[in-house]
Amino acid sequence: MLLPPSEGKTAARRGRPMDLSTLSSPGLRDARQEVLDALVTLCEGDPAAAAGVLGLTSGQRDLVHANVDLPHAPTARADRVYTGVLYDALDPAGLDSAARRRATSRVAITSSLFGVLRPGDRVPAYRLSGSVTLPGLGSVAGHWRRHLGPALDDLRGDGLLVDLRSGTYAAFWKPPAELARRVATVRVLNVADDGTRTVVSHFNKHTKGLLVRALLLDGANPRTPAALAAVLRDLGWAVEVDEPTPAGTRLDVLLPAG
Repeated sequence: MLLPPSEGKTAARRGRPMDLSTLSSPGLRDARQEVLDALVTLCEGDPAAAAGVLGLTSGQRDLVHANVDLPHAPTARADRVYTGVLYDALDPAGLDSAARRRATSRVAITSSLFGVLRPGDRVPAYRLSGSVTLPGLGSVAGHWRRHLGPALDDLRGDGLLVDLRSGTYAAFWKPPAELARRVATVRVLNVADDGTRTVVSHFNKHTKGLLVRALLLDGANPRTPAALAAVLRDLGWAVEVDEPTPAGTRLDVLLPAG
């Protein structure tokens, strides 16, 4: 299950500094270092200019200064650093021991700074959106498109990829067409009494967090999009399965509006 990151993060109060050599997907070490160097260099300069590049307001300059200290900042598990609607619903710390073990091998998190992480990777809190273009590096999304393929192939293995990323982070890597039969994407729709369907950001993120949590607690390991839909229905969700496409098969999770 491939998750997006969160813009909001909880900084560790204590913990050892970041060590890129300890992170999963070690083949990404050099690519990670390139992004880190470009981000720190940007933030060491004019704070106002750096805030503009990063899409921050004048009241968020502290995040620019925090980026400068990233090489020495304390770290914590990625699933504790990332916060926000999806991660609050997932509640990694509240999973039972069996579900936590499953998460270590079944969950990966897309990251603008690190490319992709496992929940237990120790990272600092940082601020870098996937839509940013960094001086000296270029587009963050373009950078990771050049590097993420082999790492995600290794993480995915021969199982089903459940792609829960938002559009910004989906641009980091697109599954090749030959993998389409083993790729499921998920869309969450609110359904009004008159049948009108809408996508609402908050409920989309919240529901995806609940879906991941439910799958980890249940322990099922579906191998196809259709099998995933069947598992979700057994867990109480209303799910429709679209026709397969060269990008995979989309599952629509339907929620009553209101």
